[in-house]
Amino acid sequence: MASGNGAPLSPGGRRLEMSEELRGRAYTLCRQYLRGAWRSISPEQMRVSVVSGGLSNLLYKCSLTDAVQTQSTEPRQVLLRIYGAILQGVDSLVLESVMFAILAERSLGPRLYGVFPQGRLEEYIPSRRLVTSELSVPEISSEIAQKLARFHMMEMPFNKEPVWLFKTMEKYMTEISTISFTKADLVEKFEKLKSFHLNEEMQSLKLLLESTPSPVVFCHNDVQEGNILLLSSRSSHPSDKLMLIDFEYSSYNYRGFDIGNHFCEWVYNYHHDEWPFYKAQLSDYPTREQQLHFFRSYLMESCPELGEDERCVQEAAMVLEVNRFALSSHFFWGLWSILQAKMSTIEFGYLDYALSRFDAYFQQKPLWS
Repeated sequence: MASGNGAPLSPGGRRLEMSEELRGRAYTLCRQYLRGAWRSISPEQMRVSVVSGGLSNLLYKCSLTDAVQTQSTEPRQVLLRIYGAILQGVDSLVLESVMFAILAERSLGPRLYGVFPQGRLEEYIPSRRLVTSELSVPEISSEIAQKLARFHMMEMPFNKEPVWLFKTMEKYMTEISTISFTKADLVEKFEKLKSFHLNEEMQSLKLLLESTPSPVVFCHNDVQEGNILLLSSRSSHPSDKLMLIDFEYSSYNYRGFDIGNHFCEWVYNYHHDEWPFYKAQLSDYPTREQQLHFFRSYLMESCPELGEDERCVQEAAMVLEVNRFALSSHFFWGLWSILQAKMSTIEFGYLDYALSRFDAYFQQKPLWS
């Protein structure tokens, strides 16, 4: 989100500041990891500006000044990503870097210029991130479905067993059992969350999903508006209007989770400028008609050989599959948010958000059990 004067803001609308220490760090990283003109520039020949502050990463645009001469193969601007409090662990960051490089080679994601323990340097793509209200625009929804279908069709050199979802949730649950809060309002919200008996509820959810057929595919696992770029006319990807980015949660997983998780994101606006710095509108969850529109585009991309009758049968089956797995999206990000409330320095109502996700879970569960 940007304010009226174009100054970048964080998810809740708070202005992001650029320290001299960070400018110096960006300069050093660009000189170390980039080729050509970047190797010999002075600090005055590079500009650094804030792109955005996400819920787990900070993004900066690093650009050469006009006076610096470059070869045609050299980028004049790059994106510097600094990791925040990432719950996936070091191993997952290594896997994400490999994944990012493979997707770049296949022109399915931005190019990768450098990887280091605290972040990476990526291709800067002229674009803007979608906003929540655009997810329901029929043309945009169709292209998201097509992009997700292509993503799901990829073969990647990672564990093909669909262990990521519940293994990660069990890990989060274990970590939650060891944390506590001291502020009275946080203690009250945390006690309410614990009253949901989340361990027992997770086992119930697991049994429900085990009885729900869903293909295991390579999933993005976080297709929300902030991870979908609307490419500008100056982009080097002229045949596409959208690009998926941010693969830190990607893994082999159930198709139903990836699509159901995306449908849940129609509900949440993370650029609300008042506490808790998000807004939830459960009535914005896609209708059956909107879901079928998405499934049709998805299946036409992934299974073009299907006849009309067979496609209609599969679309109807996907309604149950995807909406049951949407329950696990609420559960997953609810647990994630409880942990973020303890460890994140970003101003955001994480425990409020966790309560919102579990409220949605308990509202929707009777409809699909």
